Amino acid sequence: MYYETKSNSSSNQVLASPPLIALRNVSRLYDAGAIAAVTDVDLEIQASDCVAIVGASGSGKSSLVNLLCGIDYPSAGTVLWQGRPIRKQVEWARMRRTQIGIVFQEFNLIPTLTALENVELALFGRGLSTVRRQTRAAILLERVGLEARMHNRVTTLSGGERQRVAIARAIANEPLLLLADEPTGSLDSVNALLVADLLFKLHHDAKMAIVLVTHDEMLAARCRRQIRVKDGQIVEGAGKAVIAPSIVGAAGS
Repeated sequence: MYYETKSNSSSNQVLASPPLIALRNVSRLYDAGAIAAVTDVDLEIQASDCVAIVGASGSGKSSLVNLLCGIDYPSAGTVLWQGRPIRKQVEWARMRRTQIGIVFQEFNLIPTLTALENVELALFGRGLSTVRRQTRAAILLERVGLEARMHNRVTTLSGGERQRVAIARAIANEPLLLLADEPTGSLDSVNALLVADLLFKLHHDAKMAIVLVTHDEMLAARCRRQIRVKDGQIVEGAGKAVIAPSIVGAAGS
């Protein structure tokens, strides 16, 4: 697929970069089509984008995230990564290792390992020595404010600390796209704000695209774009985002 735009100085057409990831007429059906989780969705996420997907429980938010990272596959339509269709499971697995980071609401950490070891797991398969893996994992944990807790088993950490470990693991391979499915849904208000500020700071500093799935309207308002989901279909909201209060400063700018 070609993406073309007019140059400012002439009528000549020049190639423009395709979206980082795009859904084209995507549907996800179950039970031989009796249940439609997602219906005929078109969605584009640009490089360095900041997008909130908002909707009630059962509206199809998490289904969209699963389609955006290849955990699930469309019944119809196409998922494009930088303009190229991704259809094979092995391709999606490679993408999740190198290009796409995922933060889950329930953390999905290995309870018998320390924070450092959980983050280090994401770095296996890259040809790094043990020392380089552990150094990289330590740097990531310092980045999320857990330098004093990196050698603790994750079962001894608070909910907010576990989510920060999960974020460090998700960004270990410097992904171009970070997907966060209800990242503050299991946290108290203080830790929810800490985690939200961290995510927006990472977006700002690393310039990675971020997609937040949330039912929290204040969190969604901090994103540049809000997409509302209802009955498996999406409507992109209009208007300028209002930045919510932050304890880290202008993290969402």
